[in-house]
Amino acid sequence: MLWEIEHSQSLVPMMSLPYSKERGACYITGHTLKMRGVGMQARFYVIGTGALLMSLGTLTEASESLGNERNGREIYQMGKGDIPACAGCHAEDGLGLEDMGTPRLAYQVDTYILKQLTDFASDKRQDNTQSVMNDIAKSLSKQDRRDVATYVHSLKTPFIGSDLETLRADGVDVGKPYQGKMIAEYGAPERGIPACQSCHDFHGRSAGRMYPALSGQRYTYLKHELEAFRLGATTSSAKDPMARDNDYHGQMRSVAARLSDEDIANVAAFLTVSSPVSPGNPRSPLRD
Repeated sequence: MLWEIEHSQSLVPMMSLPYSKERGACYITGHTLKMRGVGMQARFYVIGTGALLMSLGTLTEASESLGNERNGREIYQMGKGDIPACAGCHAEDGLGLEDMGTPRLAYQVDTYILKQLTDFASDKRQDNTQSVMNDIAKSLSKQDRRDVATYVHSLKTPFIGSDLETLRADGVDVGKPYQGKMIAEYGAPERGIPACQSCHDFHGRSAGRMYPALSGQRYTYLKHELEAFRLGATTSSAKDPMARDNDYHGQMRSVAARLSDEDIANVAAFLTVSSPVSPGNPRSPLRD
């Protein structure tokens, strides 16, 4: 049994944890805390340089489906009652639409999608692109949201990303992928900017069920959301709907606040065209 565990911003990689028959074997691999053992449910937080706190709670098993994929497919493709089909804005294949500024949903982390739908329904996040997601999410039942999240995660559409040359020809301000790669892989320590892969894994392919996949995401959407997080660092979304502040522990706001316009364009340009697999490894990363 394998559990994906939520962790704090200051996670310390490769820290040894105690083993007992009651608790199972606990360990940290890279930036994801995992537990093997008996069927207990718990939530772990790693704080500072090594303190580990555990509190009992509900946790989704890594291989467990959130909802009903068939029902999610019907809602995504055909809508439900007065609720429009998701495909109208996010495309039939789930790749999103550049001209509408909508994100790629295909193969996105299901728990992340569920959180966004839940946050839209509670107005914790504002739809500042099409101004429709809040009403749509509110019209969906809790189970519907779980079903839609399950379905879009099942869409194994190849990682394509945006056509940067076409965007540039259309007059869009496009960053330089090679410069964005430096921040994505190494960060900018002198400015307090961590590497994107510290949380989102190699080339932003996602890490467990907490952080979303960024590799192959639409350039326009990536750039827009980084700008929204940056605004959210100083302004709440309740005061300015263009701000975004529904990130875990304010992590993205803290990072985006240190990014310049050029940084944001460069990082978005790299992540949209980045490959989720490393050279010499033709297999896609395993994401349950």
